[in-house]
Amino acid sequence: MDTTLHPHAPPAERDPAAIYDEYFVPALFRPWAATLCDIAGLRSGQRVLDVACGTGALTCVAAERVAPGGSVVGLDANPAMLAVARRKPTTIEWCDGRAEALPFADASFDAVVSQFGLMFFDDKVAALREMRRVLKPGGRLAVAVCDAVERSPGYAALAALLDRLFGKSVGDAFRAPFALGDAAALRALCRDAGLADAHVASRDGSVRFASIDALVATERACVWTLGGLLDDAQFERLRSAAQDTLAPFVDAGGAAVFSMPALIIAAGDDRARDEH
Repeated sequence: MDTTLHPHAPPAERDPAAIYDEYFVPALFRPWAATLCDIAGLRSGQRVLDVACGTGALTCVAAERVAPGGSVVGLDANPAMLAVARRKPTTIEWCDGRAEALPFADASFDAVVSQFGLMFFDDKVAALREMRRVLKPGGRLAVAVCDAVERSPGYAALAALLDRLFGKSVGDAFRAPFALGDAAALRALCRDAGLADAHVASRDGSVRFASIDALVATERACVWTLGGLLDDAQFERLRSAAQDTLAPFVDAGGAAVFSMPALIIAAGDDRARDEH
């Protein structure tokens, strides 16, 4: 069996946070940054907080939007992610902290944004309540989470493959980022957090990896899902089986491409309603 990975696949020995920034960000997260900034209505001179900023995919775009005269704080509880973020040539303030206990005074920010972090918070209601607390009167909130895995055909196929190969507990671990893919459940969280004006809507998006190998190898580096569950032999088994399972999602250039919609919470002034 050929065990040579596609040249665009990340090597297994790389730092997981660096792999996240180099592979996951362009494949999944960077395209959503502009959408969140639009919904939050970011403009020059504003002060903005990005909660669960990771390596700064959304934070950096927000900083561009509020220049000149604005400022952005990126907060994350993962020191390794922040270490990668701090290597970027920006004037962003990077802050170590938890979403459930934001280290900022009330009414500190004109806008609060967060993409693909809420589903991992220990206390989601507390996190949303904290985001609301640090918003200035009339401020805007924009929070994105993954829609249901069933609405992302490539990931749904990969989850089902994991079920078959290693059991449903492994497949369900992979499904963890999609746990909030229910608009009604998100609205209930918002109500519990006191976000009475919050609206939830689905937005279309897509995933694009250089190859099936690149997709599987990147998942290998994700310590929040598969990285902590499968050994080298199991990942090789997964890589081999994925060639057939994910073949319907490979384009003419060999890239693995499929849809991955998001659910977006928007709250704040009346303009938030215009997004829905």
